[in-house]
Amino acid sequence: MDRVSLELGSGGKLMRDFIEQYIIKNFANPYLGDLSDSAHLPRGMAFTTDSYVVDPIFFAGGDIGTLCVNGTVNDLIVSGAKPEYISLALILEEGISFTDLEKILKSIKKSAWKAEVKIATGDTKVVRRGQADKIYINTAGVGTIIARPSTASVRPGDKILITGTLGEHSLAVMLARGDFGLESNVKSDCAPLSFLLPIWKKGARWMRDVTRGGLATVLSELAERIPYSIIVDEDKVPLSRAVQGATELLGIDPLYLACEGRAVLVVPGGKAKNILEEIRAHPLGRKACIIGKIKERPGKHPELLLATATGGLRILEPLTSELLPRIC
Repeated sequence: MDRVSLELGSGGKLMRDFIEQYIIKNFANPYLGDLSDSAHLPRGMAFTTDSYVVDPIFFAGGDIGTLCVNGTVNDLIVSGAKPEYISLALILEEGISFTDLEKILKSIKKSAWKAEVKIATGDTKVVRRGQADKIYINTAGVGTIIARPSTASVRPGDKILITGTLGEHSLAVMLARGDFGLESNVKSDCAPLSFLLPIWKKGARWMRDVTRGGLATVLSELAERIPYSIIVDEDKVPLSRAVQGATELLGIDPLYLACEGRAVLVVPGGKAKNILEEIRAHPLGRKACIIGKIKERPGKHPELLLATATGGLRILEPLTSELLPRIC
């Protein structure tokens, strides 16, 4: 490619190639090179940033305000840090109503209270009508490191755990756009993952929130970093009826749909059941499941495999195109 395309924002292979070819090439340093959801800095501090351009700005189960807070705190949590403070930078399009703006700010306030973080600093810019899409938001988050996850700690026999059903956020945004003429009462799963913080002390080896690119893309990135195979059991991946029905109708693989309140974990095999029970004890983790395992397959790694319902094995690859642009 000689120009930027929408696919570059998918969270999949094209984005990773862009980061490696342009970002790492120009700014390589020990903090950036790990390419985790948050950077671990000196003095026990973790730092992350994100920008939000979701279309539309309001959808069932949330809005761009709930999204910008939860997305930021979740990046800290899955990186082994307790969120403390976030920044809030608003880019407003001339003409956005103060009614909509006030609604978004109240969502931010409520979400920050739930996540136990403070809005510590921020900025506001206004651009001319037609130069944005109502509102874009940039956030940065700072947290205290409580664990130092590493893919080097992953071992054969470890279990793969997902904290809930997949794809509600993608489907909620898709329905809010009205592009497919579908109707459903599905709501976005957008929520803070604060209940996972104690799981670091229980022995979790690695976590990621399942956002752009979906579960398959997140696990593909893990597979590239470990000398073992990952096997996911298709029958054990939790899907709501709404997501299952919509994806079958539209021919979309739910393993590539985005979430905003789900995480995938790698935990020691011997501790997996106890960790699963603890996660299920929280309302946001009631539908958590063990969906796979880490396996040593000499000469066959790294690879991500799906054990299909028909009994075969299918290679899962990272997302290569944009299923749904501007999802977050």
